[in-house]
Amino acid sequence: MDVDALLLSRIQFAAVISFHIIFPSFTIGLAGWLVVIEARWLATRDAAWKRLYRFWVKIFAVSFGLGVVSGVVMSYQFGTNWGPFSVFAGEVIGPLMGYEVLTAFFLEASFLGVMLFGWNRVGDRMHFVSTVLVAVGTLISAFWILSANSWMQTPAGYALVDGKAVPTDWWAVVFNPSFPYRFAHMVVATFLATGFAVAGMAAIALRREPDDVGARRSLGMALGLAAVLAPLQVLIGDLHGLNTAEHQPAKLAAMEGHWRNEGDDGVPLLLFAWPDQQAERNHAEIALPHGASLIITHSWNGTFPALTDFPPEDRPPVAIVFWAFRVMVGLGLLMVAVGAWAVWRCWRGRLYRDGPFLRLLPFMIPSGFLAVLAGWFTTEVGRQPWAVYGLMRTSEGASALAGHQVIGSLTGFAVVYTVIFGAGLYYVARLLRRGIDRDGQAEPAAPSGLQRPQRPLSAFDSIDPPAGG
Repeated sequence: MDVDALLLSRIQFAAVISFHIIFPSFTIGLAGWLVVIEARWLATRDAAWKRLYRFWVKIFAVSFGLGVVSGVVMSYQFGTNWGPFSVFAGEVIGPLMGYEVLTAFFLEASFLGVMLFGWNRVGDRMHFVSTVLVAVGTLISAFWILSANSWMQTPAGYALVDGKAVPTDWWAVVFNPSFPYRFAHMVVATFLATGFAVAGMAAIALRREPDDVGARRSLGMALGLAAVLAPLQVLIGDLHGLNTAEHQPAKLAAMEGHWRNEGDDGVPLLLFAWPDQQAERNHAEIALPHGASLIITHSWNGTFPALTDFPPEDRPPVAIVFWAFRVMVGLGLLMVAVGAWAVWRCWRGRLYRDGPFLRLLPFMIPSGFLAVLAGWFTTEVGRQPWAVYGLMRTSEGASALAGHQVIGSLTGFAVVYTVIFGAGLYYVARLLRRGIDRDGQAEPAAPSGLQRPQRPLSAFDSIDPPAGG
């Protein structure tokens, strides 16, 4: 008996995008980090800042390359595994993805080479401009991709013509109702993920070499960023949740494990539960009375649509959405706590002192990326059973493939991605073993014949002055 091709196609797309999203999450934040470091070097001319830049730009290059490689195949899947979806939504999604290539990818590709190999070939200010433009390119890329995804969540600015979604108002398409919240939430998430990854790697280097200047500066700046952004992310997440309540109430009900409204007792906030989709109830509930009412409706006895208000075929897989949301929120609150702990240790002058705090930070390296993945699982699984919310079901958007065909490509992706990810981790581990400050001490010399002249050449200068002057 053939395996369900629809299920396999969904698993394949989820696996590919889950692997891919890790690297843009790192490169967006790391590009901004490099801008700050190079700005500090230009302002102070302290060689330690330049060494720090040289260390982190190597990790940026690896992450950027892995992100490009893993992301290329995603667009192909729209044609191979999701042909009917491409026909239905292609006139909206296609241009948005095209704009991402034209405005972001070309910008990054144009200046990435200068950023990576431009030392001793261009001026310091030009090199800094290249770093800034690469960082801007990563944000523009996120802008278009999240606009396309948000349109699938909250479609706007379209008309249905001959069974296809046709754009009628591009402003409404791009700035659809959920886009501003999703964009802000994701960008802050990338900076948090980068901050804790940098802090964890710096803690490893600092415990190995307490006098590593680069590790000290990396740790202090990363934790300072986290201490500010983690509480801000809680606020943005709350606003995003309110937007979800307005436009995707079934998803919100699944996030809260809210099956039915009963009287005027409000909706409890479930700290723990095991949703049972067949029985339409939760098992082993641990709840705070009225908690969800306060968060969602900002009133003590407020209610919002429950899962049983929707037909069973229109409900998302509740258990996955419920737990993915709690993983994301739990990690977010952990980041807030670690940021507060960092502020307290800095105030006491103990930020760089070895102890439980520095031993904890390496375990926080994956926290931001896991939170991003949990957030995407909440978003994408919570949209089910819709490929385009309210317009096209996922089952209607899948190509007519045999199960064994999808198994072949899924297996291939799994093997290749495992090798790629393993090689990237191995390279980063080698860099960390060398130390952050020590790794950047040897500055590469410009190749012979390519050094920049100390002053502009004039018509009276001779490349090879005659003997005797």
